[in-house]
Amino acid sequence: MARVRVAAFSLSVDGFGAGPDQSLENPLGKHGMELHQWFFGTRTFRAMIGKDDGSTGTDEKYASTGNTGFGAFILGRNMFGPIRGEWPDDAWKGWWGPNPPYHAPTFILTHHAREPIVMEGGTTFHFVTGGIEEALEKARAAAGDKDIKIGGGVSTVRQYLKAGLVDELHFAISPVVLGKGEPMFEGIDLPALGFSVRSHEMTELAAHVVLSK
Repeated sequence: MARVRVAAFSLSVDGFGAGPDQSLENPLGKHGMELHQWFFGTRTFRAMIGKDDGSTGTDEKYASTGNTGFGAFILGRNMFGPIRGEWPDDAWKGWWGPNPPYHAPTFILTHHAREPIVMEGGTTFHFVTGGIEEALEKARAAAGDKDIKIGGGVSTVRQYLKAGLVDELHFAISPVVLGKGEPMFEGIDLPALGFSVRSHEMTELAAHVVLSK
């Protein structure tokens, strides 16, 4: 059966998955970009910006598997963009330009309906107003036998964790402290949810920890 996974999700040492004050200028919140230094030097990321270089070690291993092979993605609305409330128009189509990195059906959690957006490269954004279980049902139907990725942000991952709907977690814990922002683990008891550490690997820029049930 297809698994529901969180993969290549960057966290600070003090457990924050994004900084405070998300905006168009700071999509990951203030200092949020610091969490992803392990990713920016990899061959996977460099290819995303049209380059043919980059690291090929452990960080690349997790980067390359963090967004590929999934049959569907689920994102919170804040991951899709900075707009709040009713959609003012259809102009905003995500942070990523015409060819987003998903290349599969991608379901956006929102309280405000919107028609699907077909993008280049196989990504279609679908807007789901019925909550996390409706989004997962639609993602399972779209994904077939492939896994489903809960792509974030922090609030979305927490909702799926609390509902017991996640099978595997991979966190890249960066050597950064944010002090404030969006906490991943506040009020969440991972052992009580059935999770234990399956593997862990250290690099200069991250501690890669995989947990599963």
